[in-house]
Amino acid sequence: MGYVEDLRKIVGHRPLIFVGAVTIIINEVGHILLQQRQFPKGVWGLPGGLMELGESTEQVAKREVFEETALQIEDLKLINVYSGENHFIKAKNGDEFYVVTVAYYTTNVKGRIKVDVEESMKIEYFPINDLPSEMVGSHRAIIEDFTLLHNEKVREQLGLCNEK
Repeated sequence: MGYVEDLRKIVGHRPLIFVGAVTIIINEVGHILLQQRQFPKGVWGLPGGLMELGESTEQVAKREVFEETALQIEDLKLINVYSGENHFIKAKNGDEFYVVTVAYYTTNVKGRIKVDVEESMKIEYFPINDLPSEMVGSHRAIIEDFTLLHNEKVREQLGLCNEK
């Protein structure tokens, strides 16, 4: 049992505040990794999840990426921190919560993708300008912020400066 499950035994479905992390993983051609989630069913999003007791947000990002994809990531760079009334979630089971999400990006990824079928249906890389239509809304916003703030820097790192 994890922290969230233990806490839910005490408070039931009442709204809580949780901290989580997501990561934009960029491959050598500048595409980003997305997972087609089991919940909400079939919706695409960034790998990530909620913090366990004692973890840093960087540790959350690394652990969740590994659990969901079997990939190991390093050199996390901060995109932004997201919170507020637009980050309210009501889970299928009735649990309510607000999430403070710390978003990172990295190009430092190792391993081979393996889908965790408990959480994901598929995991694929997508061109940043050709994302699936069915996406977690807050994750789409994070990708848009990343594109505006960091994409040129990443394109330089990948040697893609002359491509549009």
